Amino acid sequence: MRMEFLRRTFWAATRQDLDCFVIDNNGFILISERPQEMGRFLGEVDGALMTQLLRMGAFSRVTMYDYQAMCKPPTHHHSASQPLVSPISALLTATRWLVNELLLLLLEWSAWGSWRGDSGAEAKAVFHHSHKHKKQDVLQPCDTTYPVFVHETAIQGANGVVECGGCQKTFMMQQIPSSNLLLLVTDPACDCSVFPPVLQEATEVKYNATVKCDKMRSRKLRRRPDACHAFHPEENAQDCGGTSDTSASLPLFLLPLGAWVLLPQLLR
Repeated sequence: MRMEFLRRTFWAATRQDLDCFVIDNNGFILISERPQEMGRFLGEVDGALMTQLLRMGAFSRVTMYDYQAMCKPPTHHHSASQPLVSPISALLTATRWLVNELLLLLLEWSAWGSWRGDSGAEAKAVFHHSHKHKKQDVLQPCDTTYPVFVHETAIQGANGVVECGGCQKTFMMQQIPSSNLLLLVTDPACDCSVFPPVLQEATEVKYNATVKCDKMRSRKLRRRPDACHAFHPEENAQDCGGTSDTSASLPLFLLPLGAWVLLPQLLR
């Protein structure tokens, strides 16, 4: 059954002045009247409702660990001011950046061939996309924790009222038989924006020096395979690759050398 057909059938049966959601057992919205809410976590869309479901015990919060996460390295500044940079150092930094940009530009041009016809237009599009996303934050391996919300199967149905200051928001929850889905019906008339959203943001785990050393000692080295499996009898090598049409341009490879020679003279 297609999702769009299920959505239309659902709204044909529940067309009322109410907010209706179909969520899974982890609180993610499968069906909503607003398409932009589908696929999002219920706590992001309606923090008041998710908070009340947690208080009632219909959902429980479970802490999960990610031992292969990537985090931004900490920045250490002794003061709020940036260190002074000499004009020569600034000039060398700017020159190094300009040369790196030129080298990257020329190498990407050369790697994508002669820029002819449709292949040239596609190469330009790929280059602009890669150039746009080239500068990214430097990340380092770390451990993080993040919350996961799980429906308590013992509670198949519930209803209640959320106190939102000047009004009350009524809701009803019912498990859909023979599935891990839940039907939620709420009153949209009451504004419960005073409740913050319930998010699933990851938090980096900070270790002290002793724990960090113990973790490094306890890590097991990965063993290499006993043999190299670089070929499979059912694999067709002609289906792989696709770089036979790529041609390298000798002038483009020589241009960086010329740039290195001419650039110091231009900066004098």
